[in-house]
Amino acid sequence: MIEKQKTIKQAISVKGTGLHTGNKVTVTFNPAPAGHGLKFRRVDLDGQPVVDADVQYVVDTSRGTSLEHNGASINTCEHVLAAVVGLGIDNLMIDLTQSEPPIMDGSSKFFIEALVEAGCVEQDAKREYIELDSNIIYRDEKNKVEMIAIPSDKFKVSVMINFETRVLPTQYAVLEDMKDFREEISDSRTFVFLHELEYLLNNDLIKGGDLSNAIVFVNRVVSQEELDRLADLFKKPRVDVMQEGILSNLELHHRNEPARHKLLDVVGDIALLGKPIKAHIIARRPGHSANVELGKLIKEHISKNAKKMNASFSIDLTKEPLYDIMDIQRILPHRPPFLFIDKIMEVGDDDIVGIKNVTMNESFFEGHFPGNPVMPGVIQVEAMAQTGGVLILHSVPDPENYNTLFLKIEEVRFRKMVRPGDTIVFYNKLMKPVNRGIAIMHGKAYVNGKVVMEAKMMASITKKEDTNE
Repeated sequence: MIEKQKTIKQAISVKGTGLHTGNKVTVTFNPAPAGHGLKFRRVDLDGQPVVDADVQYVVDTSRGTSLEHNGASINTCEHVLAAVVGLGIDNLMIDLTQSEPPIMDGSSKFFIEALVEAGCVEQDAKREYIELDSNIIYRDEKNKVEMIAIPSDKFKVSVMINFETRVLPTQYAVLEDMKDFREEISDSRTFVFLHELEYLLNNDLIKGGDLSNAIVFVNRVVSQEELDRLADLFKKPRVDVMQEGILSNLELHHRNEPARHKLLDVVGDIALLGKPIKAHIIARRPGHSANVELGKLIKEHISKNAKKMNASFSIDLTKEPLYDIMDIQRILPHRPPFLFIDKIMEVGDDDIVGIKNVTMNESFFEGHFPGNPVMPGVIQVEAMAQTGGVLILHSVPDPENYNTLFLKIEEVRFRKMVRPGDTIVFYNKLMKPVNRGIAIMHGKAYVNGKVVMEAKMMASITKKEDTNE
């Protein structure tokens, strides 16, 4: 089933106070057309500048994730973005009357509730995913941080936190399916250690903070005088340290709420890729800086692959092929007139280059536009698929004992006619490592360095039946 992009049915607003600025602020979620993506608009500034929710515009990650573009800033945007993508929404214009969305209770809960009330609607456009063909890794050895994005058939997140303190021991949180984000993750609130809270207060950094929008962990002995001072500061009648080592301002929603909130932050920060991603994010001691750095590495990897796939393709057609037609017949079970690949020029760990010389003697030209011969599109797809079959079977020691059966071919596009005398160069690349005999690849066909056709293909490797049994 084709997944469609989504937006909301009607505009809806949430009002509150910015955490660091202390300013009253209204965030308004507006429907947006297909392909629009997620954008913020500063309606309080002249010209109402727009800032795309894009990792390239991140300027600060010290106390949240902050964006800046077109002369406008958006601060601590991650909780809003987590709510949006947590509901599978692709297209929104998010208006702000200040630079910072309201902190609410320190989670995504209230944004989720507003968006659910507004209602989601499918749009007449296919949802596009970022898909990985290899692991992407970010490490910060000094801070014992590791972030890994692994190719997957869906988006899921696993988080481990360890602050090496008794009051907040090692915790884990896992989100296997984004459909569970609302119930399992969205109400998990931000947390802070008492010494960090004191630093923020002393440096005038949380003007909009109070003891109802953060879990405060106490990892040292605190006098009653200090607790009374905090109670006065946050206008509470009394503040105590509970047995779990947290201030008595609230009760935990989940035993591992801190780990779940870190997972929420990962979801919000990874939303800055601009498109949903099919990957398993495994995070050890994540934070906004690490989340953003992983996002930048993913975007850089995707950009490099896109340039390689979209660039004019050239190869020396006079050089000796890696496999000639006889070699190909030892790998593939196909035979003329249904063998459509003449040479294999290169084979890598995850890519291949194949050649098809299109001549007037091809059998299909007898009945396909004989007065104006054009190579049928289905034959081009089959030739690309056979090139992919060589790539897959190249990895096994006895290719003659296997078949490649194509399970799905999609997003096929024909850009230019192929005629007798043309030489088609097929470049296929695995989109992810072969897993359990299933291969997914993206292919492009070139004539004179220009793309004439492209497609995505899925195939299974199956062992031939033993005819002696």
